Amino acid sequence: MKVGVLLLHLRFVGSDSLKAKRSRLLPLLARLRREFNVSAAEVDQHDSWQDAVVACAVVNTQAGGAERALQEIVTWVERHWHDAEVVSDQIELI
Repeated sequence: MKVGVLLLHLRFVGSDSLKAKRSRLLPLLARLRREFNVSAAEVDQHDSWQDAVVACAVVNTQAGGAERALQEIVTWVERHWHDAEVVSDQIELI
């Protein structure tokens, strides 16, 4: 069994308050959970108006499957979620 963790640093350009950032971040987290069947949560940059670090976790029987699933999330966010700019991403397999 392999556990894959994705750390995704996002920037919400034009966000001028924590309330504005969270109104853009919460729908993304819900969509990630629904579309990709992963656990997803904001894990850092809680007090920043424009930045957020989101962690996604997935369990798979093979390391390659977990890594592919997490890479799909990065690609999907970059292509389809125009409210957020992907600053960096990091995938770790445990």
